[in-house]
Amino acid sequence: MRELAGDLLGWLDEGRAFAVASVIGTGGSAPRQPGAALAVNDEGEAAGSVSGGCVEGAVYELCREAIRTGEPVRRTFGYSDDDAFAVGLTCGGTIEVLVWPVPSGSPAAPVLAAALEAVRRGESVAIVRALDGTGPATGVLAVFEDRVLGDLPGLSRGSVTAVVAPEARAMLDAGLTGTRTLGCGEQEIAVFAETYAPPPRLLVFGAIDFAAALTRAGRFLGYHVTVCDARPVFATPRRFPEAHEVVVDWPHRYLARTRVDSRTVVCVLTHDAKFDVPLLEAALRLPVAYVGAMGSRRTHADRMARLRAAGLGEAELSRLRSPIGLDLGARTPEETALSIAAEFVALRRGGSGLPLTRTAGPIHPAGRAVPGRLPRLGVPGDAAYDAREGRPEVRV
Repeated sequence: MRELAGDLLGWLDEGRAFAVASVIGTGGSAPRQPGAALAVNDEGEAAGSVSGGCVEGAVYELCREAIRTGEPVRRTFGYSDDDAFAVGLTCGGTIEVLVWPVPSGSPAAPVLAAALEAVRRGESVAIVRALDGTGPATGVLAVFEDRVLGDLPGLSRGSVTAVVAPEARAMLDAGLTGTRTLGCGEQEIAVFAETYAPPPRLLVFGAIDFAAALTRAGRFLGYHVTVCDARPVFATPRRFPEAHEVVVDWPHRYLARTRVDSRTVVCVLTHDAKFDVPLLEAALRLPVAYVGAMGSRRTHADRMARLRAAGLGEAELSRLRSPIGLDLGARTPEETALSIAAEFVALRRGGSGLPLTRTAGPIHPAGRAVPGRLPRLGVPGDAAYDAREGRPEVRV
């Protein structure tokens, strides 16, 4: 729902009724993941997508009906073998959709508005809606790190605080969006939780031309990109206009003082031992998603020897992606950036890195964990993109 925040907040400000259709489950080769959403207001204006086009018309009509009746709807769409022209997914997968109406003046409106404002500011929040045994129920929670707004029908405040909110926060920490069945005393409740958190970080060490290309790729993929180099003449926002931050500091010292988490990507492009070894010694001991280092195989062998001498064990060294990137035959900085980005995306999404022509089964296996906070993409010059991203920050 991240990409819909501006539209929905505008409709809430205008007092409009609307409905939001969210993908709450998928099977097979589904085109969109849980959390993808289509919203329709009482004038018929639509925003977003749940299927990339396959079932948009049918979901649009469900939204119009939900606005009219005020009743939520839960519906599954799949491929029709009997009638290829029936409403369904031509990719062969299935999606389950929850259509949730928000009437004008609904008690849920201020709760949803608070959550959407947090999403727009890049703050962490989980939006939780209840599902009963056969269909959806009304009510919504906005679960923040330090508070909970709203309620779910039939649940005491104690159950919300003790059971639902902790589960939503655990999903938020893991970057997961989906359904859960929770035990609240003798009662069970099914919920759908959409989680939103600040974008994952891409830390690029080494202010070189390859770093500029990787910065562009990382920003396009929705990462919060920081370029760090100890040399102030090279680490400038003019050379890295796509970076959110340009930091002048020794790489290992900056890494020690900055925030990282299990989604953080660390790319070391300096291929200079005096920078690389202290930095990698620290990075390989942190709980980050990816650590890659540029250099030839000879440089890699020398680097591994230095890291062993520094006390790193084989388990820590096995995390290092070096030489960095997938084998695309890359030559230019842009091609190299593509190979690096392809590697950390494959790692994040559980991909094999193989051509799809050499794999079998669903293109998007249901077993892969997919974070529920896919950011809105854009390009510099687009007003919404520029307003959201701002100018690079220089910190010394």
